[in-house]
Amino acid sequence: QVQLVESGGGLVQAGGSLRLSCAASGSIFSINAMGWYRQAPGKQRELVARITSGGSTNYADSVKGRFTISRDNAKNTVYLQMNSLKPEDTAVYYCAAVIVVVVTTLEYDYWGQGTQVTVSS
Repeated sequence: QVQLVESGGGLVQAGGSLRLSCAASGSIFSINAMGWYRQAPGKQRELVARITSGGSTNYADSVKGRFTISRDNAKNTVYLQMNSLKPEDTAVYYCAAVIVVVVTTLEYDYWGQGTQVTVSS
């Protein structure tokens, strides 16, 4: 069994910063890509940022230059540093990871429970 637990969401004023964390635990053999998605009310879930096991990253155009994704492989944790936040960044942010599990060594997609980020104008 594998769990992803997010933390760090909250309420912030426009122009402020937040740092999200997501720790994976359980029967993990290895972790491939990790990423952050978000879903605003009435909108589809969208990719915010993604990082591979080798450290390659990609970002949504709307967050480039403001958000930074990173990971600590020793801690099975991915981070999202969000700077210069805008009201349109308000959403529930979800952590996702592609994890190879112990015993079977099969690869699965896992999701966190989501953390609310609210940016006030």
